[in-house]
Amino acid sequence: MQTSQPMSEHTRGLWYGVAAYVVWGVSPLFWNLIDEVPALDLITYRVAFAFPILAIAISTRHLWPQVRRDFASTRALLMTTAAAALLMTNWGLYVWAVTSGHVVDASLGYFINPLVSIALGVIVLHERLRRLQWVAVGIAAVGVIGMGLKLGAVPWISLTLAFSFGVYGLLKKRVDAPKPLPGLFGEVAVLTIPAIVVWLAYNDPTSPVIAPSVTAVAFLVGTGAITVIPLLLFGASAQRIPLATVGVLQYIAPTLQLLVGLTVLNERLIPATLFGFAMVWTALALYTADSLRSNRPEPAAT
Repeated sequence: MQTSQPMSEHTRGLWYGVAAYVVWGVSPLFWNLIDEVPALDLITYRVAFAFPILAIAISTRHLWPQVRRDFASTRALLMTTAAAALLMTNWGLYVWAVTSGHVVDASLGYFINPLVSIALGVIVLHERLRRLQWVAVGIAAVGVIGMGLKLGAVPWISLTLAFSFGVYGLLKKRVDAPKPLPGLFGEVAVLTIPAIVVWLAYNDPTSPVIAPSVTAVAFLVGTGAITVIPLLLFGASAQRIPLATVGVLQYIAPTLQLLVGLTVLNERLIPATLFGFAMVWTALALYTADSLRSNRPEPAAT
């Protein structure tokens, strides 16, 4: 009788990454499950329920000493507050977009995001690009500008999502940045009290948003779970597989978001937006091909 071989760390990391991006990709379906909950409430629930889930994760991994070390300085607290503000901007706009008929715009934002991160790396970190990578960034820029001209308006949802997460990622690349899980816990901790205050200020306690039921409670708790679980899966994936592989996997999420928006939520892909998508897809294809080629091992010398 044959025994199954244990899964390698690389394969495990690959599946963790796929799972994370699939959850992010189909998340518009979750945020539209209960129509009675306004987007502002969803955002506050998302933060409030993410906090205890992250606290449990910190406890099970015995990371409280790490949390105290990471946030012992005023500088660390200020940088965490800045990261939290960017995270709230991204989370909040995304939830509003996918519950207001703008899933396609949101998916475009996450297609643009890798190229924004590249541009920030060049401008802020003085990273160097190869020629084909410059071509890719230029094509994407032409696509976004051309789409704006065709629409007669700036695609602000896509650009805000792309830049807020791009700058957030830039802050996380600091040498003194906290580890991923303690860092996320600190950012959510910063957001928890403001989120509760906003919820109390804008809600009438005598008029419940949704009828109390097992389904409603599960949905509200799920807002925290769907926030934290893919982030934990992503962190576990990034520790086990090369960054180039992570870069290829990240396109799963916006692709699924686009498909969900078009096929399930009945959004339309107008010609101007299609032009923007086509240019960004071309740019991503060029950049990914160049990255994979540069990471290919050289043949052994004879």
